[in-house]
Amino acid sequence: MREKVIAWLKENVSEHRLQHILGVEKMCEDLAIHHKIDPKKAAQAGLMHDLAKFFPPPKLLEMAKKEYNEIDPVCLANPHLLHADVSAIVARDTFNITDEDILNAIRHHTLGNPEMSDLSCLVFIADALEPNRGNTPELEKMRKISYKNLHKSVQKTCEYSLQYLIKNSKTIHPRAILTRNWALHQVKARS
Repeated sequence: MREKVIAWLKENVSEHRLQHILGVEKMCEDLAIHHKIDPKKAAQAGLMHDLAKFFPPPKLLEMAKKEYNEIDPVCLANPHLLHADVSAIVARDTFNITDEDILNAIRHHTLGNPEMSDLSCLVFIADALEPNRGNTPELEKMRKISYKNLHKSVQKTCEYSLQYLIKNSKTIHPRAILTRNWALHQVKARS
């Protein structure tokens, strides 16, 4: 299955994106082993998280509307945000992935989601922190946190992304804030 997915990716994403995807796959597997989560499921979700990354906006909108009937206004205005949802559709329809935990991990890797499973948290974190994203001191610190506390890592990843979006005057999807607040609550509840 992995070879089939990689062959498909080579036809549908850039070489740079493929390297990112492979970095996410590896980090998902490593984090899963460390946190005692199924590493095969984690690697599979990581490998498939960006299947629709290079789909043009009209295709993302068309596929998402067909699947979900209604698209929220932020995603309508920023269709690239739908690539996570559409990647889950491609995983299901092209690669016969039926495990809802894997599909949700793919679906939630960009904006997160309150009440995410640990597998979804892993993919969300790995997408932002895999080694090809750079080696700044801030990223290195966040990577260390990812091995200590998944929810703290989700919180910090959200905050890092929100700071970037604000600094660059980008639209913020409300789900990103809800995810951050949920993760923060999880951290506080467990300390």
